[in-house]
Amino acid sequence: MRLRDRRAGSQPEVMIIPMIDIMFFLLVFFMMSTLYMVNLKTVDVEMPKAQHAETQMNVNYLVTLKQDGSLWLEDELVAEQDLLERAKQEYKRNPRFAVVVRADQNIDYGLVVALLDKLRGAGIARFGLAAEPGGTHGE
Repeated sequence: MRLRDRRAGSQPEVMIIPMIDIMFFLLVFFMMSTLYMVNLKTVDVEMPKAQHAETQMNVNYLVTLKQDGSLWLEDELVAEQDLLERAKQEYKRNPRFAVVVRADQNIDYGLVVALLDKLRGAGIARFGLAAEPGGTHGE
């Protein structure tokens, strides 16, 4: 009977390549899943659709103007004067401050223009108007 030398046998190997593949797969999975978990604090409003709408993530204030004329800052009902004061203070702290207005598609266009004019009068220079993607021309 011949004794086998323990060192002569093959050593167990750790297969590192499949582990790296699995780690990259998990990394991509979690990155993609967190993109869909972004929870914006907003109020439901029926926005107009636009074919060339794009997502902007560098917004400081998301202001919603509902059909009844109520004004919301994210998910908080706010008075117009209070919104203007808060926007002025934020603009003093951050010169790249931006406001995006989400307005109901059935609201009077004059209310939206009046709000933008008041924000402009408060010194805010960067605006955006929100729309739902997927609209077609002529709707």
